[in-house]
Amino acid sequence: MLSPKERLNKVIKGEMVDRPPCICPGGMMNMVTKGIIEEVGISFPEAHRNPAMMADLAAAVYETGCFENYGVPFCMTIEAEGFGAQVDIGTGTCEPHVVKYTINSVSEWPHITKINHKDLRWQVVLDAIKLLKERDRGVPIIGNLTGPISTASSIIEPVVFYKELRKSNKEAHKFMNCITDQLIAFAEEQIEAGADIIAISDPSGTGEILGPKLFEEFAVTYINKIIDRVKKAGIPIIVHICGQMKNVYGEVDKLKSDVLSFDSIVSMKEARENLPNRLLMGNVSTYTIEFGEPRKIEELTKKCARDGANIISPACGLGMKSPLKNVKSMLKALEKEMEFIDA
Repeated sequence: MLSPKERLNKVIKGEMVDRPPCICPGGMMNMVTKGIIEEVGISFPEAHRNPAMMADLAAAVYETGCFENYGVPFCMTIEAEGFGAQVDIGTGTCEPHVVKYTINSVSEWPHITKINHKDLRWQVVLDAIKLLKERDRGVPIIGNLTGPISTASSIIEPVVFYKELRKSNKEAHKFMNCITDQLIAFAEEQIEAGADIIAISDPSGTGEILGPKLFEEFAVTYINKIIDRVKKAGIPIIVHICGQMKNVYGEVDKLKSDVLSFDSIVSMKEARENLPNRLLMGNVSTYTIEFGEPRKIEELTKKCARDGANIISPACGLGMKSPLKNVKSMLKALEKEMEFIDA
């Protein structure tokens, strides 16, 4: 019997496995729900600022039979807060979110101070990873980064940012390089702390918003800059991109990640046809997970696998009110399939 870490590593290496892994990376793809919080009795949102609570909640996701990994943090505001954005830490049913931007234009990028890791939630994440590493139960630890475009549009008003990619192109590149260098530093520190995989989620860097040209010029360029550095440490990388892929499959294929992840608007069958040589992850509808029934979720899980998903995961971050029985249905579906095959 393969351990969760062995199964995931084999899939990433292109080796045969008994069944697809079932994971939820963390970060934007948050896996912590109200049901898990109540089951383990860990206070939320305090866990966003407490390494032990963060580690215990991440471990509970695995221990309660939801997913086959640990993943931290549980939001996508860590980096923006580090760059000076004001963040509302949220509640037990609402994730942290940016309430005030840092700068007003890409040309103001020199005003962004270097992140002081020790005084921010950045350090909470690193300490949580270290605590998870100490458990060493054959469970992969996934560290997370908010992608360059999404980080940028969290520290400057998004409409202004997108316009200035064209209007102030040179300054926009300086701004993006500044951000990306700090994201690389965060990734490297997560790896040093014990992360086995880095997941980069860039929901604001869609082909629909940017268009193919800017998607390649900014999203692909700066995500690949992170990947090039992280791969030097020998760590696999997952990249999640939101939105339709129809107009940017060629550009998406230029991403150097080991695994590509898409949200539920993308047909997994279509993604497999357009990206025949890539490892694909996803993409069970989070709407169905929150509002549907376990049987339907099991059907969607099996369909994802049949249509070409190498790794099963929710299509995006789980709704905080997703019923625990629904969250568990994905992994149960894969395990049932194996029982049938073994029989």
